[in-house]
Amino acid sequence: MSLSPAAFAARQVFAAASHSSHEGGARTWKILTIVLAIPGVGVCMANAYMKMQAHSHSQPEFVAYPHLRIRTKKFPWGDGNHSLFHNTHTNALPDGFENSHH
Repeated sequence: MSLSPAAFAARQVFAAASHSSHEGGARTWKILTIVLAIPGVGVCMANAYMKMQAHSHSQPEFVAYPHLRIRTKKFPWGDGNHSLFHNTHTNALPDGFENSHH
């Protein structure tokens, strides 16, 4: 199999790169984690906390749209009207929100 001079040169470059040392790779990733990742997670946590504090915790007004909360048959658990992961504060029933005091 005969290689062109450009292909032979590229093959030599890739072969040489595979034998070069990779010292300092773990140190580089450790520094990047400490300098970028940990502060980035901290900024994201602060942003989520501030947005949570500014968010109103009042229940939204219930609007009975005809295409939502259609029950053609009962759920096989409980009273048949509540979904499996029902939350009284955020999930409305077909006739409106339940009376819940938070």
